[in-house]
Amino acid sequence: MLSDTIYQLLNNQVSAEQEAAYKYLQMAAWAEKEGLNGAAQFFRTHSQEEEEHRDRIFNYLIECGQPVILQTIEAPKHDFNNLLEVIHAAFEHEKKVTSMIKRIAEASFAEQDYQTFNFIQWFVAEQHEEETLFTTVLDKAKILGYEGEKQGQALYLLDQYLATAHGNAESAEADG
Repeated sequence: MLSDTIYQLLNNQVSAEQEAAYKYLQMAAWAEKEGLNGAAQFFRTHSQEEEEHRDRIFNYLIECGQPVILQTIEAPKHDFNNLLEVIHAAFEHEKKVTSMIKRIAEASFAEQDYQTFNFIQWFVAEQHEEETLFTTVLDKAKILGYEGEKQGQALYLLDQYLATAHGNAESAEADG
């Protein structure tokens, strides 16, 4: 049985992961509209990964005999000025999710809920990969000299890079 604190944190995380999936799907839609197929593929894949994260936590709560209570998710931002703004928004969201995951790890350790502490370690590692991925993408944009232009070679190359990154930190590190 989970404590009320751990239960609330995990239940909130289910909705946070769904919110992330929703945001990334909207980012993919924006990229499609802009003709940025690589970015669209990157964010669509990322959306699917966030749904997998949601399902992991959802299943853990069920296994622990806890009800899952879904929360309202607001419509994500859909009007971006450029790809760099989208990438920065995604990175900021990942940092928010990282802080939520750390809070679950801290609380489960403090309460000596080692089962949940062990469970959440996968997410701690995953968030490290996510932040590394977005740092790598932003570094790549800087190397290319992309500063948010709506067209040009740097945008094209960044879009091509995102097509190969597939929302996967290991892939991004191998490419960069």
